[in-house]
Amino acid sequence: MMPSLTIAKEREFIMFKGSLIKILITSAAGQPMQEVMEARAVPGKGLEGDRYYSDTGQYSAKPGSGRQVTLIEIEALEAMKDETGIELQAAEARRNLVTCGVPLNQLVDKQFQVGEVVLRGVRLCEPCIYLEGMTQPGVRTALVHRG
Repeated sequence: MMPSLTIAKEREFIMFKGSLIKILITSAAGQPMQEVMEARAVPGKGLEGDRYYSDTGQYSAKPGSGRQVTLIEIEALEAMKDETGIELQAAEARRNLVTCGVPLNQLVDKQFQVGEVVLRGVRLCEPCIYLEGMTQPGVRTALVHRG
């Protein structure tokens, strides 16, 4: 059994004065994301109860890394609404952790800590055509390089 730590809502990021405002998981691809107050993080697997933890996510069978835990800034969703008029609720963005006050792009190739959990920024989590199909046209373009 791998060691695990718990990510809990309202935790601070150690490198920045930002905060974690939502934790979202879903058990299967295409299902709505559900907000939880805390989630158990397992190294190499992700958040217990999430689709990528159980290898049932849309992209689980595709090669590549960086799907265990995904993050998005609430500011990115707000900017998208201001710039394009497209409004998404945080859960519709299909990311696990929603942050406030943390410049996520700066965390690529760096270790950082959310509460007691140490994460490593592997790559940008660019929006995909699957996300746009589940939401609305224009989301993919509006969220490029924002998460």
